[in-house]
Amino acid sequence: MSSITTFGITYSLKYIIKKERPDHSDNHSFPSMHSALSFTAATFIQRRYGWKWGIPAYLISTYVGWSRIYGKKHDGWDVAAGAAIGIGSAYIFTRPFAKKHHLSISPVAGDDHYGIYASMNF
Repeated sequence: MSSITTFGITYSLKYIIKKERPDHSDNHSFPSMHSALSFTAATFIQRRYGWKWGIPAYLISTYVGWSRIYGKKHDGWDVAAGAAIGIGSAYIFTRPFAKKHHLSISPVAGDDHYGIYASMNF
């Protein structure tokens, strides 16, 4: 749902606003679709699996945004708007997995391996 919402909002805004790209290739600069979808994925990962996985995902998304500016396809406002749309969509539709299912990562007694175990609260 997050990706579909992000795509729909971003695509609609591109054709409503019709901002020219910095390289003058067309009038679909605002907002950045690459940044929007990248930040949707990063926020999904962060919300679902926590900051341990979220930080690398956000770093990759930041690189995607930077590359769009560096490649003269967008300016900073295009990328920031795309990121905001992506983050907002993912926050609306994504729930933390571990909290919802009462999962924790802990070692098995007498075992050096880690696994995911459910704790049932009735």
